Amino acid sequence: MKIVAKNIVKDYPGCRALDHVSLELESGKVYALLGKNGSGKSTFVKIFAGVIQPTSGELFIDDERVDFKTPGDAHEKGIATIYQEMSLIPGLTVAENIFLNRMPKKGRMIDWKRAYRDADELLKTMGVKIDSHEVVQNLSMWQRQIVEITKAISYSPRMLMLDEPTSSLAQGEVQHLLEFVKTLKERNIIVIYITHKLQEIHHVADDIIVLRDGQFIGQRHLEELNNKDIINMMFGQVSIRKRPEDVVPGREIIMSVKNLTQKRTFTDISFDLYKGEVLGIAGMLGSGRTELLRAIFGADKFQTGTIEIEGCRVTKLDPIHMIEAGVGLTPEERKTQGVILIHSVRDNLNYASIRDNIKYKILEDKKKRNRNAKEQIESLQIKVPGLDSPCSTLSGGNQQKVVVGNWLSTKPKIMMYDEPSRGIDVNAKQQIFEIMWEESKMGVSSIFVSTELEELLEVCNRILIMCQGRLVGEVDPDRCSVDELYACCMSGVIPDQIAYRR
Repeated sequence: MKIVAKNIVKDYPGCRALDHVSLELESGKVYALLGKNGSGKSTFVKIFAGVIQPTSGELFIDDERVDFKTPGDAHEKGIATIYQEMSLIPGLTVAENIFLNRMPKKGRMIDWKRAYRDADELLKTMGVKIDSHEVVQNLSMWQRQIVEITKAISYSPRMLMLDEPTSSLAQGEVQHLLEFVKTLKERNIIVIYITHKLQEIHHVADDIIVLRDGQFIGQRHLEELNNKDIINMMFGQVSIRKRPEDVVPGREIIMSVKNLTQKRTFTDISFDLYKGEVLGIAGMLGSGRTELLRAIFGADKFQTGTIEIEGCRVTKLDPIHMIEAGVGLTPEERKTQGVILIHSVRDNLNYASIRDNIKYKILEDKKKRNRNAKEQIESLQIKVPGLDSPCSTLSGGNQQKVVVGNWLSTKPKIMMYDEPSRGIDVNAKQQIFEIMWEESKMGVSSIFVSTELEELLEVCNRILIMCQGRLVGEVDPDRCSVDELYACCMSGVIPDQIAYRR
């Protein structure tokens, strides 16, 4: 199979998302599609998937011109897509999700026995043990991702597009998925693999395709390039900064968590957060990191323990009172918890600070809302068509920046970031890290949870290690390697030579 795109153009009002993009794809290869947020990657994928139509240009499959009006047209030609935000229905079983709208039938009735048998066989080819009878909402995030991929494979695709497939996976699951992607080449499938994690493409990709600001920058064999070459193609010249030397926590304790316990998720968690500190929390998937942040913020209840902010015990533990106490939280799931997709960028940048935008107790201060939204867009370099544009029109990375900007607008004393760099390109990640550092210099404390252990080492002053719901120790990022940090998360044992000493 050979796919050719010629001079693909996609225009939106006031914006050209793709500008005369031309390329060729061949069976049995993995192509890493790279580019910063807003570069046109998602638009490119949606055109191939039949979700949107190009303004101009042509697509050819084996020298036959094709014109995809719907995703069904693309499916008929053997093109399947797995988007960054999963499309599974939580209340249905694994088998029902895999065969949604095409359940096998016996006469006029659904053949449930065959449906579950076929689903089990497909899951077996994925090398995972997932019960096809299980309801999806009971699965972990990585298991849902595997089910999403299995659903796509069930169509026997000739071309498979994966948009940030490992963004919800822990390191152990990532390696399993990368190995599976390699096997797709053996089936003679064209794979387009979109990721911001450069370390992944060296494991799976044959070629890289780079877009920048909607333009085709180049298609190169991966073996010809190193990471610096790739980053330069994506951004031009970019300098990657590490934590500045003047990002140093004070000696004043801003928050103290004591003996926090939440049944079945974490037990007896105690730590202090210092003024101006960037504190990391590392742990494998399921270690309780996200649940801990949500409990501290008052979004979820816990059974025992106390939280003190600036020496005063917090008695009313709910998000409203935590915001009033100066605490903000950017959630892990941005599309379901961080933004309201159908609402405007302006609104999404002001929800957390909505009480500050009321004058005379009843009227909305529209000028203040506009000013705040513009300030966040400028400081975070959020790429938006306009303040009134729905958040759904933004790329994943720009949506994440809106989530961060929404909470920074509250002028917090403590910011908790749960996977803030998920689905964000190298440049955008750097911007968020520098925001943490700048806020630190002004006395704002941060708690930073990330699956990417390298990020924690680069950004944080101190790293807490969680293992199976328990806080097992602290690590000094200046004396610890990625391998050592990973080993700590796996074993729950902190060697003396890398333990943090204040």
